[in-house]
Amino acid sequence: MSSEQNEVNGPAIILVEPQMGENIGMVARAMANFGLSELRLVAPRDGWPNEAARATAAKADHVIDQATVFPTLEEAIADLTYVLATTARQRDGFKPVLAPVEAAPVLRARETADERTGILFGRERFGLSNEEVGRADAIVTFPIDPAFASLNIAQAVLLMAYEWMKSGLATEADTPFRGPDITPAPREELHGLLDHLETALAARGYFRPEAKKEKMVDRLRAVLTRPGFTLGEIKVLRGIVSSLDYFSPSEPRGVGYPERKQAADTPRMQRQPRLAPKGDDA
Repeated sequence: MSSEQNEVNGPAIILVEPQMGENIGMVARAMANFGLSELRLVAPRDGWPNEAARATAAKADHVIDQATVFPTLEEAIADLTYVLATTARQRDGFKPVLAPVEAAPVLRARETADERTGILFGRERFGLSNEEVGRADAIVTFPIDPAFASLNIAQAVLLMAYEWMKSGLATEADTPFRGPDITPAPREELHGLLDHLETALAARGYFRPEAKKEKMVDRLRAVLTRPGFTLGEIKVLRGIVSSLDYFSPSEPRGVGYPERKQAADTPRMQRQPRLAPKGDDA
């Protein structure tokens, strides 16, 4: 991740007359998920502090504890130099309209330049009034289905907070962790597995009728060459095939040394140099 993530505070999240403490708590959780911490409340209906908010904040206590309350929107944004208003409805006027993915870099650039920014979110029932939108510098709206444009306030905050976090990453595909680096096995190892499996299947009469064997082998190879097995994975598969090849219900692993296994091991053992017993002179 970019080190820039920790160099700026991030925009203030401003909730205008929020009605339910539970929603405020979920907003705090969404903020904390993506590195935002400054929550401003304008005339919350049920007062503040609110234990219902803390209960739904999922331990985002630092956001709840630092939240500030203002009697009016004008006072809540008085110290800010750039403010965005979120809305799902088209508004008459001349305000620029941005998508979240466009708005986040603008906010980050201003924050990096030591400006103070904020994002307005309206009431759960009807959002922001036209007068409140008019106090903002620009509008942010979400690319949602117009047939169902209602967003929960915490969802709206989550979308903006996510875009804010993304705007500070080294690349858009940055994530906190990645899967392991996979190095495919050499082709000779894969071919060895395929030959091993083909021999084992042929010994058990799998390729029937004989005229279709070539096509069946082609399909088998197509399936097994698709995943890009590692060397370790190929060793596991060959161990499975060997176990099926040498052991059977009548001679399971652990009850002895099956004749087929002994017959396969004897030539290999004969090729290995004999080691002198311990204590003998070299």
